[in-house]
Amino acid sequence: MSIDKHFFLRDHWVYDPKAPAPVNADAGRSIETNALHAGFHPYRNQADFRSFTPPLVQSVTYPYETFDQVPCPVYGRTRTPTNTVLEQRLAALEGGQACLTAGSGSQALFELIFTLARPGDNVVTSLNIFGEGYKQATDIFPERCQVVFRFVPDPADPDSWAREIDSNTKLVWVETPSNPCLFVTDITKVAAAAHAKGVPLLVDNTTATAALQRPLELGADFVLLSISKFLAGNGALLGGALVGPEGLVEDIRWNTTEFVGAVMPPMEAWMTLQCLETLPMRMQRHSINTQAVAEFLQSHARVAQVNYSGLVDHPQHELAGRQMSGHGGLMSFVIKGGMDGAATVMNSLKLIVHAVTFGTSRTICMHPPTITHEHMTPAEREQAGIADGLIRLSVGLENVEDLLTDLDQALAQLS
Repeated sequence: MSIDKHFFLRDHWVYDPKAPAPVNADAGRSIETNALHAGFHPYRNQADFRSFTPPLVQSVTYPYETFDQVPCPVYGRTRTPTNTVLEQRLAALEGGQACLTAGSGSQALFELIFTLARPGDNVVTSLNIFGEGYKQATDIFPERCQVVFRFVPDPADPDSWAREIDSNTKLVWVETPSNPCLFVTDITKVAAAAHAKGVPLLVDNTTATAALQRPLELGADFVLLSISKFLAGNGALLGGALVGPEGLVEDIRWNTTEFVGAVMPPMEAWMTLQCLETLPMRMQRHSINTQAVAEFLQSHARVAQVNYSGLVDHPQHELAGRQMSGHGGLMSFVIKGGMDGAATVMNSLKLIVHAVTFGTSRTICMHPPTITHEHMTPAEREQAGIADGLIRLSVGLENVEDLLTDLDQALAQLS
């Protein structure tokens, strides 16, 4: 039979800390070039598509002519031609061997842990993670799958990570820079701590993207992405992805995704391909604008604290400068006056929009203590730096002077 080599895969991938790092054929090219070319070329792909741009193949199933000629893709739960191009492009951007797209970043995280862990196993992470991930860690996996999550008490200390890892640890999970407080974790040191005990490291690279940070080059084994954020950049797409070794990616594809079925539709994959073409330029502009906003807020009398790694007094400013090429478009700041003060400022904004996402071309804000991280206990929020007066600000691509004017008039409403 003529079938894809992974079509009947049922053996589960096993992490081997001694295995050589996965190689991506496009890794030697710049991110600007890969954002435009990886996964599709008008000449090389003409047998399938005679098109300058990657076509949208909007089909659930893929016919085959004879009994013994089963193609891949064969059904949309596993892969589609359009998603395959996107997966190859994302893998190239991150420098990974392979990629799996999913219905959301949260879904990609769920499928990774669901594939790797079994009852009695554990995952080591910190409180510096996105809200839906925290809910998976505290409720969904412990209660329904008997997989326990251990929260590192001091994520700045590699030894603190090492102490939480034991023989039942299947994954170490880091989000850096973190949402919403922009904590920067030392990827290289945490990777060393994990690998010393034979455990792989997952880095959520949603905030920085491959345009500013390459976790796999710093020792990570997998990269988690929410496509819905900076990768798409418009607030119009929902999707996620996991980049890593081909064996793991195909294990998840054929042994989890095929049956769970929570995939990224071809239309969203096709739209993402168009958005990725401008990712490097957008992330540069996001970084420039956010630096200006952070410096303005830091000097404002009504602001108690600003979280942005581009500021020289950020606790991990030097580390961020080593492992990132820019500081990105996400920041947060604490208003004097607590929750009431935050409400006054947000309700006074005229240009900046309230929205529960980040990474869009338009500047948006939200209140993490009552929206994304409301499931945390007050003590956990305090430990993670999520104060009642915290406002998360995703700085867009507008003229920065217009943003400063809007923030200034809103802050002036505080008594």
